[in-house]
Amino acid sequence: MRDIQWLLQDLMIFSEGLAALIAVIMTFKKREKSLYSYFAIYLVFIFCCEMFGKFGVKYGPFPINLVFNYFVIPLEFIFFFWLYAYVSLQKKILFWSFTAVFLLAYIPNELYFLKNKYIFSFNYTFGSVLLMFLVVMEYYKQINSDRILEFAKNPMFYTNLGVTLFYIGTLPYWAFYLQIFEHKQVWNIYTLYFQISAIIMYLMFASSFIWGKQNYS
Repeated sequence: MRDIQWLLQDLMIFSEGLAALIAVIMTFKKREKSLYSYFAIYLVFIFCCEMFGKFGVKYGPFPINLVFNYFVIPLEFIFFFWLYAYVSLQKKILFWSFTAVFLLAYIPNELYFLKNKYIFSFNYTFGSVLLMFLVVMEYYKQINSDRILEFAKNPMFYTNLGVTLFYIGTLPYWAFYLQIFEHKQVWNIYTLYFQISAIIMYLMFASSFIWGKQNYS
C-alpha cells in the first residue's frame, strides 16, 4: 500500500506539471483570450511550489510547511473564489466577500483551532465549504444555460468536475484527519482517493484548455 501511495504521489506532481504545460501551450495557441487564461499562470505557479516542496527547496528563513499553510494553500482558495465568483458567475461582491471571510477565519484558527484536535485543518475545511457553495452555483448555472448541450466547449465544466472530486470529495479527509488516521484501513483507502482525485482533477484542468473555449459564456 505504501509503495502505491508513493507512486501516486509522484503521479500527482507529474499531472500538475502536465496540466501546467498543456495550459500554457493551449493559451498561446488559441486565438481567443479571456480571464480564464490566468488559470495557466496559476497552474505553473502551483507546480513550481510543489516541486520546491518535494525537493526541499528552502523559502528563505521560512519552513516549507509554513509557506504552504499560510501562503500557497490560501492563494489556491482565493484563486478559485476569483475563478468561480468573479470570472464565471460574474458576482464580484461574492468574490470579495468570500475572500474576506476566508482570510478573517485565520483569527479563530490561530486562537483556537491550532490546539483543537477535532478539526485537523480548520482553514482548509472552511475554504472547502465556501468553495462547495460556488461549485453548486456553477452546476446550477451550467444546468440552466441555453448552451447546456454544448457543455464540452465550456472550460468550467471540466474545472468544476475536477474541483468537485478533489476539494469537495476530500473535505472530510482533512477536516477529520486525526480521527480517520486512527482507523488505518479507512485512512489508507481515503488517502488513495485523495491522490487519485488530485490526478484526475489536474487532468480535468488540462482538458478544460484542450476542449474548452476560453471565450465561452
